[in-house]
Amino acid sequence: MSLTAALNTARSSLAATSAQISVSSRNVSGASDPTYSRKLAPTITNPDGSARVVQVSRATDSALYFTMLSATSKAAGQEAIASGLEQLSATIGDPQADQSPAGRLSALTTALQQFANEPDSQALAERVLMQAGELASTVNNAAQTVQKVRQTADADISASVTNINELLSRFEKLNNQVVQGTFAGRDISDALDQRDAVLSSLSEEMGVSVVSRANNDMVIYTDSGVTLFETRARTVTFQPSNGLTPGVAGNAVYIDGVQVTGAGATMPLRGGALHGLSELRDTVAGTYEAQLDELARGLVEAFAETDQIASGQPDAAGLFTWDGGPAVPASGTRAAGIALTLKVNPSADPVAGGNLDTLRDGGMSGAAYVYNTSGAAAFGDRLDALSDALSADRSFDGASRLQATQNLLDFSTSSAGWLEGQRSSVSADLDYQKTLVSHASDALSNATGVNLDDEYALQLQLERSYAAASKLFGVVADLFDTLMQNVR
Repeated sequence: MSLTAALNTARSSLAATSAQISVSSRNVSGASDPTYSRKLAPTITNPDGSARVVQVSRATDSALYFTMLSATSKAAGQEAIASGLEQLSATIGDPQADQSPAGRLSALTTALQQFANEPDSQALAERVLMQAGELASTVNNAAQTVQKVRQTADADISASVTNINELLSRFEKLNNQVVQGTFAGRDISDALDQRDAVLSSLSEEMGVSVVSRANNDMVIYTDSGVTLFETRARTVTFQPSNGLTPGVAGNAVYIDGVQVTGAGATMPLRGGALHGLSELRDTVAGTYEAQLDELARGLVEAFAETDQIASGQPDAAGLFTWDGGPAVPASGTRAAGIALTLKVNPSADPVAGGNLDTLRDGGMSGAAYVYNTSGAAAFGDRLDALSDALSADRSFDGASRLQATQNLLDFSTSSAGWLEGQRSSVSADLDYQKTLVSHASDALSNATGVNLDDEYALQLQLERSYAAASKLFGVVADLFDTLMQNVR
């Protein structure tokens, strides 16, 4: 080997080793960043024996990365639903406890039966009135909680859409850097990391799938196939549903004009917080809202008074009434929002100027509805009929997603069971998805992350290589000096 060739080899070795040490130092600095992937600086040997670093690349594992994205989307969706269900479950607690609708209804049933056995007892009449008031209040509070959960979910959908548009805008800038850098042959490894970090954040908001193209260009689709990004970011739009009306679904989310949430979605999302919030707002909370409305309607129907003098007057609200009273809602059909306005009839409440005897005798809606025409203190027929009405099967609207025909107590218990079943199912799936995310993240970190022990060992090896190349460079320099002296 000539001295010139040896000099070139030593010089190139120093340059290549220096580049590798620089890359290794970047790895050490980025070791604590979960979005950082280990950078690689492989060398090649030229025909003349010199070495050089071709291009800085990074450690990747596409299969693990996309598995993590999918699990992250599903976990985020289930977490959004689980959070809302926890709030809804607070309205139930223990179905047998006094604070639950089922517990309150059971207590009212017992009080009514006791009063029916002693219809002349003022104390038992007052107890029935008290239990009825507590039941109405419990149903009101539960319905208000549902409204709060729905409104919060709607606000969170709006925040999610804003975040998605911001993420897409950042992705567009980073993708342009990657494409331009790839075309120019620059180091784009950090830009790729940043782009992947944005994509990971985007997957928390909605399910996504990606396609890579030439020059490391990337196209993003939703998990249902709607284009989110191709060269430019698509616009995601949502109009907040201010003042959600009971029984009415909230507004939908659109991507470039394509509906992706709600009943009318042609390409609905299947994962991400946006999907979970939409399901919570319109399906889960909406169904429980329908169940509360049906329970309230059933109470108004069960305690309704009928015309006792055949004057042709319609049934009228009895012990329980609502904002639409004294009319009685249609049987078997949901009266949306009735759970919010269910109340004890003021005509039976002495505090409101009513007459407590109307609970036993009837007549809350006028003389035509009086059952105890003789005024007998021991009249128990009306109370027995009310007890029978509570235990009688009646029809319920299909919007409740419960058995169509059952009695009120069974219906309220079934409602609690349905809600607990939803919570349990979502919680189990969320735990599974979180475990999958954890395992995929760990595996991806092991495959692409920085191991400091390995990196420090590599740096020692590179330092030895650098020292050897420096020594060779010094030897060649000495030989050149000797040669020049001999020439002179």
